[in-house]
Amino acid sequence: MNDWRTYDDVAETYERVHATRFAEVARDLVERLELSAPGRILDLGTGTGIAAEVAAAAGHDPVGVDESPGMLAVGHRVRPQLPLVAATAIDLPARDGVFDAVVGNLVLAHFTKVDTALFEAMRVLRPAGRIAFSSWADGLDEYQLAWREQIDTVVPREMLAPAFAEAAPGHDRFRDRERVEEVLLDAGLRHVRTETVQYRWVYGLDEYLDGLGVWAIGRFVRDMLGPQGWTSFMARTREVFAARFADPLNDLREVVLAVATKP
Repeated sequence: MNDWRTYDDVAETYERVHATRFAEVARDLVERLELSAPGRILDLGTGTGIAAEVAAAAGHDPVGVDESPGMLAVGHRVRPQLPLVAATAIDLPARDGVFDAVVGNLVLAHFTKVDTALFEAMRVLRPAGRIAFSSWADGLDEYQLAWREQIDTVVPREMLAPAFAEAAPGHDRFRDRERVEEVLLDAGLRHVRTETVQYRWVYGLDEYLDGLGVWAIGRFVRDMLGPQGWTSFMARTREVFAARFADPLNDLREVVLAVATKP
């Protein structure tokens, strides 16, 4: 039985639309680790292996873990050279202290038990090892507001809010740099540094709309409407976007980058 909360059914679209763009954030994370020599890196919530591939290209020895079989299947096909393993963030299949660094690219908000996930990340990290996370920092822009307007025509907001909170419980919390710093310090990490970086991504109109179906709200609405209802809804949404916005779309996104050290 399909579960809208997972990325299994949208993994192909995730890879096609978002992979090259999110690799930019991953490169910035890996650079900010500032490892003095090639190291063994755990990519936590690897998805299709984007950050693991970036780490490998930088000369490191990465291992990616993710709980979505669909995302891992795409990752194994597209990046067969990478070791990608099925595992949850709160139960990592690794010994204590075996990694020189841990990265988590745009996954912090997805951890239901963020304290447990950070405990596990620190457990597998060597003393003085480095850890780096990224999280979305921006609010609703004109594209997202238009998307929400369309969503409001088919799903009551009182249904949408709890569903979104279930799929990405830390989304609002970790938009704030200070909250990111706080959770890392509370986990026992030290020398915490954060910054907000803006990225500019250009999407074709249809590509952008396809990408909206990847996120929690899109997955939830698709599940509610069914295949035919979703197709009709997206056709109406395309008409609205085509009338309102120039094609291609220039999408400006802000991301918090955080780096810290295990004592």
